[in-house]
Amino acid sequence: MHEQKLAQKSCTACQGATHALNPHETQTLHKQLNKAWKVVQEKQLEREFTFPDFNTALAFTNKIGAIAEEEGHHPDIYLTWGKVKITLFTHKINGLSESDFVLAAKYDLIH
Repeated sequence: MHEQKLAQKSCTACQGATHALNPHETQTLHKQLNKAWKVVQEKQLEREFTFPDFNTALAFTNKIGAIAEEEGHHPDIYLTWGKVKITLFTHKINGLSESDFVLAAKYDLIH
């Protein structure tokens, strides 16, 4: 499965003149993720995960937070009862990088 290949990669820090992915690159990587991920204005990836209760949603949030720390690439996370919404983008370039897709794939594997 494509998700697993992408999830085996590591996030990389933006170096020098790193540019946001172009629409073709974004589309190619997006196809490798769970279909629940949405590309928003070619600048962000978003997905909402649902859970049976707050504690399960919180546990998932803690897992994704640990992965973010390990990878050195951090999502915006919205946690509420039974839901976790993740927004990924590379702040430094105000757009999408491969690292955003790598994190998304890693999150898909733990849900």
